This record gives sequence, structure tokens and C-alpha cells, in this order.
Amino acid sequence: MEFPVYLDHNATTPMDPRVLEVMLPYFTSKFGNAASRNHAFGWIAEEGVDYAREQVAALIGCSDKEIIFTSGATEADNLGIKGVYEMYQEKGNHIITLNTEHKAVLDTCKHLEKLGARVTYLPVGEDGLVDLAELEAAMTPQTILVTVMYGNNETGVIQPVKEIADIAHKHGALMMSDATQAVGKIPVNVDTDGIDLMAFTAHKMYGPKGVGALYVRRKYPRVKITSQMDGGGHERGMRSGTLNVPGIAGFGKACELCRLEMQEEAGRLKALRDKLEHAFTAIADCKVNGHTERRLPHVSNVSFRHVEGEGLMMSMKDLAVSSGSACTSASLEPSYVLKGMGLTDDLAHSSIRFGLGRFTTEEEIDFAIASTQKAVAQLRSLSPQWEMFKDGTDHTLTTI
Repeated sequence: MEFPVYLDHNATTPMDPRVLEVMLPYFTSKFGNAASRNHAFGWIAEEGVDYAREQVAALIGCSDKEIIFTSGATEADNLGIKGVYEMYQEKGNHIITLNTEHKAVLDTCKHLEKLGARVTYLPVGEDGLVDLAELEAAMTPQTILVTVMYGNNETGVIQPVKEIADIAHKHGALMMSDATQAVGKIPVNVDTDGIDLMAFTAHKMYGPKGVGALYVRRKYPRVKITSQMDGGGHERGMRSGTLNVPGIAGFGKACELCRLEMQEEAGRLKALRDKLEHAFTAIADCKVNGHTERRLPHVSNVSFRHVEGEGLMMSMKDLAVSSGSACTSASLEPSYVLKGMGLTDDLAHSSIRFGLGRFTTEEEIDFAIASTQKAVAQLRSLSPQWEMFKDGTDHTLTTI
């Protein structure tokens, strides 16, 4: 067992050696530009991109012509949301999303508000799920886009995507999903789920960083978006720029591996996650955050009351975990996702996210359990609040 033990797979994943093997030739002997149509170097690179596009499309059940390669999910979110807003302005300017979305979605919506968009940020319940009746009530004739993430990056809660898409379509709007955490971990099919646009990325599924994709539906309905980057008209005019051929080749292989191994992998990770949670919920005043059934198999967000999350992580120096999403971990503010689910600042501050992955072993889970139990006991022994709670004199906090 190597230290520190990595349990932060929601932030990023290690590259699978099988992915690296596919990528290496495109750095050396197959180094051509995929847009060079006049010689073999370009043809070979283009061939690699085309094959990867098919591999990516096969994972989510779409046509290869519906995959637009980007630099990652953040760019894909920006391209999808801004591209729809600009293209469909004549129809309306209203966008609906959730207050627990990734910052790539929330900050893009904030930017569009400055340009005249009207954005509704729907709340979620204590279980992290959107209320479908509230969504329906929020729809207007001017609503052009509903964008809701598939599986939450902090809690793993899976939204009722198909039902959300049905509501959006009933009112003439498009449905977009940031499926970064879900694709490759659970079955995601854009046709079955009714998704019109979808963002995801390679580095969350054991592929390279710096490459992702936006799925854009071509039929029923044909979705049109304006490009956000001008240039040579690459990617069917939606995303100009020389293609990252090695990254795209790796992305394709990563998707193929997930398609073939996902079911078995999900079962194994769920069993390890359940073992982790069983041990933690046996600790007094600890709670798993979010819906316990509708969630991704590899994620667990746990609150350890009367313990400060940052202090807990520092006490577990041989364990790589997170107190929130990687995009906001530099902030000392409590997780806006957990606060959006109704947790108090104190409880949100006491929460740790455990993200399991393809190479996580049972031995590592046993180590994580022992390390966490020891750290929680040690920190609580130093906490006056914990003593007051045990004595029944702490009236400011209630049990979970």
C-alpha cells in the first residue's frame, strides 16, 4: 500500500496505463495535425481522432457526429450554455438550473445574467434532489434551456434526468446536463434520458487532463449552438482550434474501458463505499449527506459533527480526501452544495468527501476507516463542544 492513500477520485483520477499506451505514439511517430489533409501525417492523426470519437459516442449512446471535442467539461459547459443562449435569443432568454450545480455552470449563468439572461436557480431538498413540481412551475414560454447535472460532484446524488428532460421538452425548452461525474461510472444514454446537450471530461474516467466533450443532439430536435471560439472552423464549426490528438485518443480509450468494465467496477466500488459508510455511521453523531439510494456508487459525503473538516483532513495526512469540490477547495467557506441541502455552516464544515476509484483496494478502505476513526476520536477529545454534547448541556446543537 502506497501513501498517501488516494480517495479523491471526484477531483481527478489517475490515468489507466492502458490509456497512456494508446496515447504515446501520437506524441512521437503519429504527431500530425488532424486538420492537415494533404499528407499521411495528417490522415493518420485524423484517423485516430475519428476512432476516438466513435469510442466516446458508444459510451453514451449517440452518433459520433454529435461529439464535439473540447479542452474539458468546463469549456463544454460554457460552450453549451452560452451557445444555446445566443442561438435561441429570439425564442427567449430564460434558463433554469439548480443552486447545487458545479461552478462551471453557475458562473456561466451569472455571466449570462449580465448580458440580459433571466436565470432561475432552483433549490434542492435535504436529499439533494430537485422538486419536479417546482421545476414545472418555473417553466415559462421564454424558457430555452434547463441545465441540471447528472450526478453531484460533492454528494454523488443522481437527479431524475429523464423526468427533468420530459418537463423541459413539454414546454419547448432544451435539456442540458453536466454529466462529468456520472459518465463512465453509471450507464448514461442520451436518447433514453432525453438529453439534448451534455458535458463530460476524460480525467474523471482515468483518461488525460485537458480534453473533454460536448454532446450536441443532431435529430429530434436538431440542436444549434453558436461557437464561443473563432478560428479555423474545427469540430463542425462549433469549436475552433487544433485538436489535442494524443488527449483525444486517450479519451476514446478511457471511454471504451469504462463501457466494458463499468458494471463490474460499480458493484465493487459500491461494496467498498458501503463498508466505509457502515463504519462511519457507527461513530456517534455522524451522517451520510444526500439521498442514500439515488447516488453514484463511488462517492460518500459524511458529516462528523463536532469536528472541523479541515482539521480532520490535516489529522489524516496519509489520506487524500476533500472537504468539498476541487474547484472551490481553496475557499474557507463551507460547501455551497451542502448548505443548499439545508446543512448549517458548522455541519457543512465538518463534512468530508470520499471518492473511490478503479484502483482503490479493500486494504486502503480499511486504512481509511481506521485513520478517520482515530482522527475523529482525537479531535473530539479536545473539543469543549463535544464534552457539552455528551453531557447533554449543548443546547445550540441537536443530534443528527
